Amino acid sequence: MDTDLITLTGLRVHGRHGVFDHEREAGQDFIIDVSLRTSTAEAAASDDLAHTVDYGTLADTLADIVAGEPVNLIETLAERLADACLAIDRVRSAVVTVHKPQAPIAQHFADVSVTIERPAK
Repeated sequence: MDTDLITLTGLRVHGRHGVFDHEREAGQDFIIDVSLRTSTAEAAASDDLAHTVDYGTLADTLADIVAGEPVNLIETLAERLADACLAIDRVRSAVVTVHKPQAPIAQHFADVSVTIERPAK
């Protein structure tokens, strides 16, 4: 049973996601958190990066998605990020949270986020 987690939190990337024109034009920062369920036993035994998830490469991949093609909903963005996480052979499931702390809401708030969990297929 895969009980280990590799977690990347607080990845801040400028993106142009949202349903309003001003969100697409100016963009805003999105913050991404991911937890990947995998086994780290082989990596721990070998002390070899090839036997685990390279979180530097993961961060670059996720940043490219957030900075890339705009979507209307952070739900859609979260799904794309989860798909990228699950494309890594060793990953058995992924929990992805997309934070939108500058969402266009008239009330005072600290954060808006969507969290999804997806298993490998």
